Amino acid sequence: MTVKLDFEECLKDSPRFRASIELVEAEVSELETRLEKLLKLGTSLLESGRHYLATGRAFIVGICDLAHLGPPEPMMAECLDKFTKSLNHKLDSHAELLDATHHTLQQQIQTLVKEGLRDFREARRDFWRGAESLEAALTHNAEVPRRRAQEAEEAGAALRAARAGYQGRALDYTLQINVIEDKRKFDIMEFVLRLVEAQATHFQQGHEELSQLSQYRKELSAQLHQLVLNSAREKRDMEQRHVLLKQKELGGEEPEPSLKEGPSGLVMEGHLFKRASNAFKTWSRRWFTIQSNQLVYQKKHKAPVTVVVDDLRLCTVKLCPDLERRFCFEVVSPSKSCLLQADSERLLQLWVNAVQSSIATAFSQAHLDDNLQAVGQGSGHLAMGSAATLGCGGIARGREPGGAGHVVAQVQSVDGNAQCCDCREPAPEWASINLGITLCIQCSGIHRSLGVHFSKVRSLTLDSWEPELVKLMCKLGNVVINQIYEARVDAMAVKKPGPNCSRQEKEAWIHAKYVEKKFLTKLPEVREVRGRRGGRGPPRGHPPVPPKPSIKPRPGFHPKPEPPSDDLGSLHPGALLFRAAGHPPSLPTMADALAHGADVNWVNGGQENATPLIQATAANSLLACEFLLQNGANVNQVDSAGRGPLHHATILGHTGLACLFLKRGADLGARDSEGQDPLTIAMETANADIVTLLRLAKMREAEAAQGQAGDETYLDIFRDFSLMASDDPEKLSRRSHDLHTL
Repeated sequence: MTVKLDFEECLKDSPRFRASIELVEAEVSELETRLEKLLKLGTSLLESGRHYLATGRAFIVGICDLAHLGPPEPMMAECLDKFTKSLNHKLDSHAELLDATHHTLQQQIQTLVKEGLRDFREARRDFWRGAESLEAALTHNAEVPRRRAQEAEEAGAALRAARAGYQGRALDYTLQINVIEDKRKFDIMEFVLRLVEAQATHFQQGHEELSQLSQYRKELSAQLHQLVLNSAREKRDMEQRHVLLKQKELGGEEPEPSLKEGPSGLVMEGHLFKRASNAFKTWSRRWFTIQSNQLVYQKKHKAPVTVVVDDLRLCTVKLCPDLERRFCFEVVSPSKSCLLQADSERLLQLWVNAVQSSIATAFSQAHLDDNLQAVGQGSGHLAMGSAATLGCGGIARGREPGGAGHVVAQVQSVDGNAQCCDCREPAPEWASINLGITLCIQCSGIHRSLGVHFSKVRSLTLDSWEPELVKLMCKLGNVVINQIYEARVDAMAVKKPGPNCSRQEKEAWIHAKYVEKKFLTKLPEVREVRGRRGGRGPPRGHPPVPPKPSIKPRPGFHPKPEPPSDDLGSLHPGALLFRAAGHPPSLPTMADALAHGADVNWVNGGQENATPLIQATAANSLLACEFLLQNGANVNQVDSAGRGPLHHATILGHTGLACLFLKRGADLGARDSEGQDPLTIAMETANADIVTLLRLAKMREAEAAQGQAGDETYLDIFRDFSLMASDDPEKLSRRSHDLHTL
């Protein structure tokens, strides 16, 4: 028997646990059969031995009778006397061997059968009774209609009581399984060892054969002694852990769904009720798993897996509050939908969030050129498919000059990037593109589980990298970000995990660092002052925005530089982000503002509702705009004049930014308060580059709407503009002699 069960696994009641239980029960049954057979054979051996002793002693008496027959013969009498004494000694030794065998069978084997297996059988009987009660309670709880609140409350209480009883019995059963697993090892080995020692004592004529086992017996004796000691310690530890878990975990609450690392990243698993698609609409409880970009389920462990959703990127998830049953949600894909039910409101939210996070992760991790061709088309702007495809051309070719090794060398050459940002493991090959840090593979999996609103994970070696993203990674880095997110680690005397720490320790650290933000420097309390309208200037604490340019900008127009501020800490985080996005932009300050809760789409009410993205556009900062977009900035959010970032990039002649916004899905048909879209503005400002980009995007949008693939000319042009905006931005800068009125 090789199965050894974990207490936490039994509390989850997973199919793996049930399968392990069935395997253990089969093996214990076989063990009991063989032990009983051994006892019968031992009894037969003892009876035969006693019969042999009685016959032997009668034989000695017969020899003695021969010695006393006729006149005494001194030589013969001495010979027979020694012979009979020798035979008597051997029979006495044999009797001791039989007694030792009988004692060993009773003490080791019979005790194991009568006591050890009896406790196991009782624990097994209680466990399956508890399992039946829990199954009945779960089914009853699931069947209670939503409108019967009192019945639902009673069913919930009964479910908690049944789960608590089941978990207690499961813990007891698991303890008995683990105890008998250890006990049967040293009981059987000790039985054999004592039997061999008794045989060695008796069979003096077999000394040569037994001497070959002498060293083995010594070693086995030492190992047995150590095993007994270790087993005693393990039993004591298990009993203590058993008591603690029984006191701590048995509140009758549902267990947490499992999160674990798989070959394709983090997966979630747990029980859900599933409504059948047949005419009866029956509900069945199944074990569901999110893995490999799919939602699957199985009836029991090692049963065939049924795929509910082939590709999470092609589905959505929604709650079902109008159904008769509670805690229901629906996973909808183009070909079918699946109605599921959780055991509680908390588990419902966990599953919905997990599916949504998996959908987002599947999009962020997929190769764009393979996975975004079938995304829906947009009606008034670039469809997601066309916008992503525009970016795909620049991405795929943008990595050709240096390849993956070039990206790794560039990013890891930044100070601190040669080690994982969170655990300091050397040579990390993963990155969080919205934070600008490098990560080892285990920490990257933990980051991915946080969701893309916290961290967008990408491989330095396996994924494609736009040139602006590589520059963004080099501009930030582990040292800069850790100065923000670990600012108070030393003061709080918190120990940072190392490369050899467990996943649980790393996960706790990353959650505290990025989700709870425990180690940030506390900002002073500030009040967000809303912008004032009129001609009296911006309110105090709000940085000014460059003036809105006219459709026909004057020659030599440049954004008005930001005045310096000596007290940035007094600014609201949103205002701080806005200020840092201006000219010249400061990515570390922007990262600091976002870490302290700044809204990436913060609106400066005193400056025509400009956003940080519009402010970075006015400063013509490709990296600042890329950083804001990676952190969730809305590329189509407009100011009070109805102009979004693409309008401003077009007016100011920032071709590289216009290319970036088009790749990120900017709305081509959006019109400002004067009724002009970006293409009209570009034609008025006579910017041939931007006109070319916008016309190509319009053409691509029309082709996508008609289901046409189109040629790859626009891909090459977008690639060239992307590379030029990243490597030679001065070539895309408009000068005064470039502007004229059509």
